[in-house]
Amino acid sequence: MTMMAKIAKRAGTTTSEQVSVATAKNHLSELLGRVAYGGETVLITRRGRPMAKLVPPDFVAAGDGLGDVKGWMDDDHPFLTAIHDIVAARARHLPRALKRRRGR
Repeated sequence: MTMMAKIAKRAGTTTSEQVSVATAKNHLSELLGRVAYGGETVLITRRGRPMAKLVPPDFVAAGDGLGDVKGWMDDDHPFLTAIHDIVAARARHLPRALKRRRGR
């Protein structure tokens, strides 16, 4: 663990590091350990653009999802009804690979 990570851990904060995709590929195990046990966050970039973020498993980003937006759509809105129907149909759907096994 780096000195900054140790200081951040004692202070109760997390440090954020930015690494390239190639570096993340070569040092994934180390990065996962630092995230899981050191509480760090790691931003993975490709050509300087953010691609992904490694965060500890107990990390909760408040207010980042559509579920946090209230008042812009009623519960009985046709869009939400269509989404519910699609999710229900997927639960009943049998993948092609499994259909072949049953026929054998």
